[in-house]
Amino acid sequence: MTARGVLLIGVDETSAEAVCAAAGACGLGVRASAGLGEGLRSLGEGGWLATFLSLQLEGAELELAERVAAEKGAGALVLLASRPTVQLTMEAVRRGAREVMEVPLAAARVEKLLAGLSGSAEGRIPLPEVVDGGGDAVGSSPQLLEVFKVVARVAPSAATVLVTGESGTGKELVARAIHEASERARGPFVPVNCAAIPEDLLESELFGHERGAFTGAVARKIGRFERASGGTLFLDEIGDMSLVLQAKILRALQEREIERLGGEERIRVDVRVVAATHRDLAALIDAEEFREDLFYRLAVVRLHLSALREREGDMRELALHYSAHFAAEYARPVGYLAESALARLAEHDWPGNVRELRNVLERAVLVATSDTLRADDIQIDRSRGARQTGETLPGYSPKLSMAELEKLHIARVLEAAGGHLGRAAEILGMHRNTVSRKAQEYGLASDGSR
Repeated sequence: MTARGVLLIGVDETSAEAVCAAAGACGLGVRASAGLGEGLRSLGEGGWLATFLSLQLEGAELELAERVAAEKGAGALVLLASRPTVQLTMEAVRRGAREVMEVPLAAARVEKLLAGLSGSAEGRIPLPEVVDGGGDAVGSSPQLLEVFKVVARVAPSAATVLVTGESGTGKELVARAIHEASERARGPFVPVNCAAIPEDLLESELFGHERGAFTGAVARKIGRFERASGGTLFLDEIGDMSLVLQAKILRALQEREIERLGGEERIRVDVRVVAATHRDLAALIDAEEFREDLFYRLAVVRLHLSALREREGDMRELALHYSAHFAAEYARPVGYLAESALARLAEHDWPGNVRELRNVLERAVLVATSDTLRADDIQIDRSRGARQTGETLPGYSPKLSMAELEKLHIARVLEAAGGHLGRAAEILGMHRNTVSRKAQEYGLASDGSR
């Protein structure tokens, strides 16, 4: 038997032959124990790559399986049952089993399992220690370091800051870093996603309202500007804001005072504004969809976050960081990231940027069945990378205005998504409410119920 062999406890002869064939193909030895006592003594020797335990063996209940799974030297626990049910499988996995297989075993399935396990110790990277309060500002690319150098220099001032970059690049993270490095760090950090709040409610959300200001205003509401007094107001996706509200934001920034809806009192506000957008504000200004004076008021300091695919090396550091973070958060026994998993991550161009990578690794940690995240644990929606194929948009012309081009593209995405607003919003990198509003503005058909 090899030091990392396979232990069989109570496995029938036919299934044992299948395991032996699969283990031989992987260069692994097998030890078979007919009885429970003999099997538990062998288990105590430790160093097993996998332990196959038959639930048909007398005394082999799920309570015993849980004890076996907790043994450090047991390796991956595989339970064998004559008729696995959904309930049995869920309970077994909850108690620590890696797999529940039906007997007689299929050699091909066992070989796939053992091949994955036997390679888990080769080419794997230990996850870093999770540091409380470390945040998600992870990476060492020149682009990212340059952004945070500027953050360090401008944070102590009261200057407004405009953060640009694709959706999911971490614009709110930068805004929070500015706040925490400023003299306002003890004050509130108040974020508001301008694209997530319906247009008819956004003004009230920002500036507040008095009782009776409109139907349903049964009490005074304090807006985000007032709530952020003494701290920082983060206006995310400001490029999706209407021109009417843009004018009111400009006035609030210039005068340092606001009026609640339905009120006459001018209220002084002491707030530092950081704004962000994934949209091209220069193009919106040319299309007369964004105020140029507001742009210059916001962009006293401009910071641009590069897409993850442009930040060489950051994906690796982020992958290790998020793997460790979620392993700690969900108390999962994951301590390594396989090089094969990193290679799979590196193949993707990450159109959803850091947010997409974070979600992929959160799922991977949750479904992992060993101490190592492997390529098989990484599931990526490859369809999101379709925009990189270079396919020409039908109907495109360089003479189209930005608004016409946007309408054309949204129409194409809605068509590809079957009119599903949620899927279209994910592809476009916009909030669902924004896609719905633009579809209405452009007269595009969509299934607003989804």
